[in-house]
Amino acid sequence: MSELRDEVHTPDITSSEVVYHGAVWDIRRETFDLPEASGLVRDVMDHTGAVAVACVDEQDRILLIKQYRHPVRARLWEVPAGLLDVAGEDPFHAAHRELAEEADLRARRWEVLSDSCLSPGGSSESIRLYLARDLELVAEADRHERSDEEAGLEFRWATIDEALAAIAAGELTNAAAQLAVLQVANVLRCEAEGRPAPTRPVDAPRLLID
Repeated sequence: MSELRDEVHTPDITSSEVVYHGAVWDIRRETFDLPEASGLVRDVMDHTGAVAVACVDEQDRILLIKQYRHPVRARLWEVPAGLLDVAGEDPFHAAHRELAEEADLRARRWEVLSDSCLSPGGSSESIRLYLARDLELVAEADRHERSDEEAGLEFRWATIDEALAAIAAGELTNAAAQLAVLQVANVLRCEAEGRPAPTRPVDAPRLLID
């Protein structure tokens, strides 16, 4: 039986070119060979990668943020998140930055919950999800001035049961937010039962990248 672990594999890439330069991401067309098939052609979104933060307060509630997302024409409940679009920026530093910019919060306790490929059939995006606790507000004078879609952010602290019910009812659809809620629920359950929580240190390597 195969090991339950994703396997990094670099195929023989015979051609690679950017066919579209976008405002945020580019589209790259690549031709490659695998042992099981040759001459495969795929258009891939060249994604910078991202981070997301599951913020949990002293009452074991999770912070959700409502933000407009144009591709789906909807305001979605999400967790604080952002792109790794600063050259050379460490993901952990980016998570600190996004938490402060989007939620006006800092955290003294950080752990890694997961690394995920949200749409591996068409995008190179890999997102690292952190758990942040022991929270404090950023001083008002130091807060980030939000613009564009972020200017209309709405905030809500939700109980885990409430968030799980919203996922089950199809009312909370953002994939990173769903993952955050499900994994926080698991962490809190383990802690309540006196078992080690399934988290990793913030410097844990990313399988597909590091």
